[in-house]
Amino acid sequence: MTDSIKLRLVMDVVFSPNGTPTDQLIDALSTAGADLVSAGVITGSSSASIIEVSTSVEDMTPKARHHEELASGSDAVIVPADDEFITVPEVTLPNGVIVPSFKVGKFVCSPGEESAVGAVCEDLGDNVRRKAAVTAQGLPWVNIDYHDAREACTAAGYTLLTETQWLAIAWDAANVDENWTGGKVGKGAMYQGLRDGTVRRAQPGTFEPSEASQRRWKRLSNGEVIFDIGGNVWQWIFDDVQGNQSGIIKTEFAKDSVSLMAPASSEKKGMGWRPDAGADWSGYAPLRGGYWGSGTYAGPFYLGDVTPSYTYSSIGFRCTK
Repeated sequence: MTDSIKLRLVMDVVFSPNGTPTDQLIDALSTAGADLVSAGVITGSSSASIIEVSTSVEDMTPKARHHEELASGSDAVIVPADDEFITVPEVTLPNGVIVPSFKVGKFVCSPGEESAVGAVCEDLGDNVRRKAAVTAQGLPWVNIDYHDAREACTAAGYTLLTETQWLAIAWDAANVDENWTGGKVGKGAMYQGLRDGTVRRAQPGTFEPSEASQRRWKRLSNGEVIFDIGGNVWQWIFDDVQGNQSGIIKTEFAKDSVSLMAPASSEKKGMGWRPDAGADWSGYAPLRGGYWGSGTYAGPFYLGDVTPSYTYSSIGFRCTK
């Protein structure tokens, strides 16, 4: 290995309208110990780019050296390392429960840096216990069961999103004008996310649907933006309302369960589907949000269930810290 190297990196990153790298990209390159030499958007792509950087090997972080060693010739595909979290403000749920402010992944989780670079994030088999990562560029980590999703969060120093935390996000978003198709709270419907079957697999945070009705992001009352609170992938949830100490549902849904509360009825005004009171899903793990083909079922208040050992290409998870 030479003392000085020049890498040509093909990265899936977000560019500002004038085609220059965002501050996030510059920060990622700087963290890796590299100097930006040139940058340009790949023809026909709104997000992919060719980046040239110059760096000394000894100045590179272990992560950057790892990616350099994996490179074939002078080309490498890398995923920025810094996990992206946002702050959710304190929220009082309709039943009076106060959910303290917390940090949550801006995107659903993807496999961490030890996973194969550039690989489709499915069918990881024995690698399932690798730590979770939170980046816009990473493909969602799917085909992972409930227990392994919890372990993946723990391995990264995080925890799996809980039921009350999901509801805090959903209710906070429901009170923001920008998240309603009519531009005012209660007018039109809440944006339900990527749900109409226009894609065939889970999408990274950089993917933008061509249909405005499938807008993926929601703004919170504090100005933070979060993706896929409804649509793209179902997400495993630790049930701290009906659940046991492992977060698995242990009782039927009471009539006054906060899990069944929403600004509108099931499948109305963009809420997504949810069960009726009395439904008994004991032994199952909850799923929130809906997936890319859920249609009207998807939404910020969608609530489903499945056996905790189940794995599927449309079920992912999200971490908090």
